Order: sequence, then C-alpha cells, then structure tokens
Amino acid sequence: MAPFIVLCTTFLLFRGIGWLGVPMLDHWHPALQLAVALMFLMTASAHWGKRRTELLNMVPPGITNKEQAVTWTGVLEITGAAGLLIPGIDWIASIGLLLMLIGMFPANMHAARKKLTINGKQVLPLFPRLLLQLFFITAVVLASPWFK
Repeated sequence: MAPFIVLCTTFLLFRGIGWLGVPMLDHWHPALQLAVALMFLMTASAHWGKRRTELLNMVPPGITNKEQAVTWTGVLEITGAAGLLIPGIDWIASIGLLLMLIGMFPANMHAARKKLTINGKQVLPLFPRLLLQLFFITAVVLASPWFK
C-alpha cells in the first residue's frame, strides 16, 4: 500500500507546486512522471534493505535464483524511474516498467496466496492486489510520452 500512497501524495504535491506557479509542473503529465519515478525509486529501495528477505519470499517457486531476481527487478525499477524522466528514452522506460509490472504480478499472486507479510503487514488479497496492479499499470501508461 505504501507505493500507492507515495504515488498519489507526490502527484498531488507536484500538481500543487504547479498550481503555485512552477512552470515545469503546471501540467498533470510531468507531475505524474515524477510521482511514478519516485514510487519506483521507493519500491526499489526495498530490494536491498531490511525488506529484502520478504521480497525473496515473494518470488514464486519456479524461479531458481531468487537473489538475482530480486536484485535485477530493483535495478530495473531504478533504471525505469530514471529513464521515465529523460526525453527521448522515456518511451523505452515506459514500456520496460509496464512489462516489469506485468512480469512481476506472479510474485504478487504468490504472496497473496501464501498470505505473506511485508514490513509486518499482510499483503493485499489477490483481487485487491490485481486492482492495485492495474492502477500502477495505468499510471505508467499515462506517464508515458504518448499522453503528453
């Protein structure tokens, strides 16, 4: 739920800054791009922090090298977040983040079915998790350069 909160609050914060007269944020699109980037940077931080073990537990049994999977998804989140803010490659980053969200959903399904916890809190059940994932996918699509 923390990524959802970060995405929504930073988007509103950046839009508010835009309404106060900062030209760069005086449109919903750059505010959303920044908010999505911050969300992915926040989620990437868990890949090496105290929540790493919890992320390792989320990796479905079919993935043989869980350590590498968690490390590489963190690297992809950081790379995608940065790329989303660079004109000319933002479209590549958008596609990459979209594919990553789709590709990581089996881990979310596994976590929901096993009733795993992150930071001491049980992960969302499968259907709410699916809705949240669709929200994140929508945010990435809208933050892509095709919606400027």
